[in-house]
Amino acid sequence: MKTISILIPAYNEEQVLHTLINRLDAVTSELPHYQFEYLFVNDGSTDNTLFLLKQLVEHRTDVSYVNLSRNFGKEVAMLAGFDHTKGEAVIIIDADLQDPPELIPEMIGYWEQGYDDVFAKRRSRAGESWFKKWSSSRYYKILETLSNIPVQRDTGDFRLLDRRCIDALQLLRESQRYTKGMYSWIGFNKKEILFDRDPRAAGETKWNYGKLFNLAIDGITSSTIAPLRFSSLFGVIISVVAFFFMIFVVIRALLFGDPVPGYPSLMAVILFLGGIQLLSLGIIGEYLGKVFYETKGRPVYFVEEYVSTIKKDDSAE
Repeated sequence: MKTISILIPAYNEEQVLHTLINRLDAVTSELPHYQFEYLFVNDGSTDNTLFLLKQLVEHRTDVSYVNLSRNFGKEVAMLAGFDHTKGEAVIIIDADLQDPPELIPEMIGYWEQGYDDVFAKRRSRAGESWFKKWSSSRYYKILETLSNIPVQRDTGDFRLLDRRCIDALQLLRESQRYTKGMYSWIGFNKKEILFDRDPRAAGETKWNYGKLFNLAIDGITSSTIAPLRFSSLFGVIISVVAFFFMIFVVIRALLFGDPVPGYPSLMAVILFLGGIQLLSLGIIGEYLGKVFYETKGRPVYFVEEYVSTIKKDDSAE
């Protein structure tokens, strides 16, 4: 009997936890030939999420949880889950039920056909504003243009990963993580399935526009150095244009006695070049900041408590 781990990062999800368990139970009960592990990663929740997880572990043998020492963010919480899963395959799903557990049997079916990464692509996104949908579409388009690896558009973390994908992701110990890019970077045999995303079952989203913007910046700087090259190229173009303009001004002054343009045009040029320089420094700073964090060599996370009651079935298949 194969073991499949269902990895669920959780941060302040007390309102939806029991609904999630019921939905998962309804799906897994239809798959009696597999052993399932529900692995929750409590990412420093400040509500009763941890208390409810402890209650579940007391009464069930298929629930495990990893309690992190503080809130490290979803990206790090998923890495902690990868490090503690026992299954031959791992299904990542958010606790808010925007991703339907009812897709799990289809994912497992494709996995049994030999696919290593079965990812769910959003066909529609209920409960999200027009601006969020539009900005997400533009972001993926930009990332697809800049990145030198394939980009999975309109996809999140809802997917099934074979054990060899999990082993590969465990080797990537970056503290500034962008896991969506890592899925593409590691490669392996991938399969796309389409679904309609539901609104949150309860509670409020933890992703405000500020956090989404930071994630977008992490995605670009983790996937490509194209912004640095664009900055260098733009600097070369401006330098060439400025050189020829300087020659033009000098020749015009010498031959025709025309005065050099005055204060307004000079200030406009200075402010423009100053803005370009600050933008270039900002881009360099983003990459340098990542180097700063990575060279510290700190552990990516700390576990306060890990509780597992499931025992992997090692019997022959």
